Amino acid sequence: MNQTLRFTSPCDSLARVKLPYKVATLLYCFNDRGEVLLLERAQEPNRGFWSPCGGKVHIDEGESPYACACREAEEEIGLKITASDLHLIGVVSEHAYGGQGHWLIFLFEVKPRLKECPPKHREGTFCFFPRERISSLHIPQTDREIIWPLIWQHRGGFFAAHWKWFPDGRTEWVMEESRPAQGRARCSQPAETSALPERRGEDTAPYPVALDSRPSTLD
Repeated sequence: MNQTLRFTSPCDSLARVKLPYKVATLLYCFNDRGEVLLLERAQEPNRGFWSPCGGKVHIDEGESPYACACREAEEEIGLKITASDLHLIGVVSEHAYGGQGHWLIFLFEVKPRLKECPPKHREGTFCFFPRERISSLHIPQTDREIIWPLIWQHRGGFFAAHWKWFPDGRTEWVMEESRPAQGRARCSQPAETSALPERRGEDTAPYPVALDSRPSTLD
């Protein structure tokens, strides 16, 4: 069943679902040509889909998201980095994802540029892709329609978003904070992506606008 993505108000109350809460990181790595490194996943979740590398935070050990990102970079692509080599692009929280659990995901850009494609890993196969190829890859629907447009808009800035998943396949999401790298912070539609769904019914207020906009640049 196709998902219906709907904008919601931050004040909407969400039903509480008692499911495990997991914390994870995703790493957005680039080469000198500006191509992004993606992993064709050999493991669940999203087996067979292309996604950035990353992994779960060891919360039982008190690991921080930054420490997790550094560990995953070394384990999966052989890159030794420190927290200063990372830029936090965004934070995504997902309510009842797939009915299996709640997720809190930290999205990092790795500032050092990769010189070559990492070898095949037990997690899957790596490949670099130019920005214009991303929309044609086998990637999750919400990544294609929401996450990737937000990534391109907020590189060097920051965003926070929340998703709620329903058993019938519907998805509701809200932008909680938006600070693009340049210009006034707003939830704008990237030109090269398909139009985001229009609001329905009584929910016809303007798209969320962040009041705080502090431009930032990557090293």
